[in-house]
Amino acid sequence: MSLAVAIQMDPIDSIDIDADSTFALALEAQERGHGLYHYLPRELSLREGRVVANVRPLAVRRETDNHFTLGEAVNVDLATMDVVLMRQDPPFDMAYISATHLLEHIHPATLVVNDPVHVRNAPEKLFVTHFDELMPPTLITTDAQEIHEFRERYEDIVIKPLFGNGGSGVFHVSPQDENLNALLEMFTEFYREPIMVQKYLPAVREGDKRIILVDGEVVGGVSRVPKEGEARANMHVGARPEKTEITPREQEICDAIGPSLRENGLVFVGIDVIGGFLTEINVTSPTGIQEIDRFDDVNLSGLIWDAIEERYRTISHVASS
Repeated sequence: MSLAVAIQMDPIDSIDIDADSTFALALEAQERGHGLYHYLPRELSLREGRVVANVRPLAVRRETDNHFTLGEAVNVDLATMDVVLMRQDPPFDMAYISATHLLEHIHPATLVVNDPVHVRNAPEKLFVTHFDELMPPTLITTDAQEIHEFRERYEDIVIKPLFGNGGSGVFHVSPQDENLNALLEMFTEFYREPIMVQKYLPAVREGDKRIILVDGEVVGGVSRVPKEGEARANMHVGARPEKTEITPREQEICDAIGPSLRENGLVFVGIDVIGGFLTEINVTSPTGIQEIDRFDDVNLSGLIWDAIEERYRTISHVASS
């Protein structure tokens, strides 16, 4: 099987080839003989009913400072592609949502991964609330009084923007912290959306576990340990990746959410678990596969492409029937 694969992503020249999951997926696709094409989200258009993009043929290699070659840009109808990987980084803003609406026009005849309709309906910090029994105590609100009452109940809390990413705007508010009102004023000034507030989980000091699911099945995990003096366990802000094992509780969480992921076309998903509690379900542009590959001597990109190819075969069979 040789597929034409368009990758919608941020500029490829600035990625970290030893950490970027999209780069690993591109390498695997290339090794399988798939043709790769790259375009930026801003190069996506809907023109007279056709979804078009200025794509460039892409070749990748694991060479520092020489990891890609891009050909000349050509404006193509994305309906002529077999697969589109939607892999640009959040924030999950109106530009991101608009891109899902455009790609919905070609899916599933052209297989978009992850399914753009369900990506749009599953922002990380909201989709997770459908599994309330797996979460720590959580509040989503714009009401300051609700937040103060939540803090009185749980004392030690974390507040974060509802559509943030990479640990940006995440604050640990301890019982002694006098800055809550100032933080709420700042959130009100910079964000129109509600705020997410959760009970602080001390287990985060031991690591926030990123677990990867492929087509609803758990395939591996990595623990992200915050650096000294930091409450956030995101690798974007200096957390240290460590080898880990999937616990029975974490397997229980994956078993509970897996069917929904599979049914909704969410092929590549990363969930965050702290101390046995599910905190986020990442469907937009999950990361972590290279770290897991190195620790566990596996090839998660291969498993992801196995799942994509199987979905493509199914769609092609249905279309030809």
